[in-house]
Amino acid sequence: MTAPLEGIRVIDWTHVLAGPACAYYLGLLGAEVIKVERPGRGDAMRHRGGSDKARAAAGMSTAYMTQAAGKQSLALDLGTAAGRAVFHRLLRSADVLVENHRPATLERLDLTEGATRAINPRLIHCAMTGYGRGNDMAGAPAYDVNIQAISGLMTLTGTVETGPTRTGAPIIDYATGLAGALGVMSALMTRTRTGEGAFVDVSMLETAFSLMSSTITDYRLTGTAPRARGNAANSRSPSSGVFKCAEGQISLGVNEEGQFHAFARALDRAEWLDDPRFGNPDARDRNGVALGQAISGVLCTQSADVWEQVLMAAGVPCARLRTLPEALDLPASLQRGFAARGSAGFCGLPFAMAAAPDPTNATDPQALGADTGAVLSDLGYASSEVEDLQAQGVIGFGK
Repeated sequence: MTAPLEGIRVIDWTHVLAGPACAYYLGLLGAEVIKVERPGRGDAMRHRGGSDKARAAAGMSTAYMTQAAGKQSLALDLGTAAGRAVFHRLLRSADVLVENHRPATLERLDLTEGATRAINPRLIHCAMTGYGRGNDMAGAPAYDVNIQAISGLMTLTGTVETGPTRTGAPIIDYATGLAGALGVMSALMTRTRTGEGAFVDVSMLETAFSLMSSTITDYRLTGTAPRARGNAANSRSPSSGVFKCAEGQISLGVNEEGQFHAFARALDRAEWLDDPRFGNPDARDRNGVALGQAISGVLCTQSADVWEQVLMAAGVPCARLRTLPEALDLPASLQRGFAARGSAGFCGLPFAMAAAPDPTNATDPQALGADTGAVLSDLGYASSEVEDLQAQGVIGFGK
């Protein structure tokens, strides 16, 4: 079965996490991905991030490797006229360009969306920036942590006591990567009808907003500013949230009437259903503190592991709190092979489809410039031209 993006060439001129992740996701769907990096050092993320300092020193940090599998590496200096000439030829051969540079950088290199699509009218140019185009913040630099702060997300995380807290993982980076991939796929679908390329303008800030959609709607319609709720559920149901058990903690998602009935019976507390304080949703809301105390009193008699088994058997949405290593050992993780891309087990896409390539066949992350010769040969450069470009320092080769 043909992979969704088989035959599509993606030029990955990105750095850090969000942009490389976008190109990586497209590669997981079958696209050929050529990563363009500056000679010598390459993507700065090669040398930082993760806990393995030896890998980072060798230009293969775990943070870099996470979204580098399956890509070819071309070491090319776009700061030179000769390097840009090579890049122009590469763009003429491509279907998609993914980049996450500030507009001023594109202007300086004459690689704005207008310039790239003049080179190749069928090109999909996907630009990923902190705040998107067409606004007074378009040129401002931003990382994941900055967007978490400025978007309001951090003020929703943590508690009144802890104050605003960043999420434990760079969720904005990876969500922006997914948003970019969705935009590229949409533009490719449009191109099948029109034959024309497109500019896809991806904003990290708007990605953060999209992750808070229901919260934003609630604020817009009610005028009530959201506040940090700690481990309480967004549903505001007093029977949802995270509760301590005799050992461990358990997350409950008891929001619907039928779920509460099943929950009460599973806890052997069917009398709650006739208790005027808890017998209906309005009463439970009014007596939320008392209900929370009653629930805690029962849950503290058994471990979270026991309660998870009991409640799941009763059809009650719940989950024992787990560490990441524990979560990766869940059947839903192992049996679907999410972290099985390439020999090192890199993360994949959060969906499965029959037409997707075999994830275990992905090539491992490549050394900087490992594919420079092969890419230039494919573009029609003669050996003497390649040698001349290397002598000028325009290109680099992997070791």
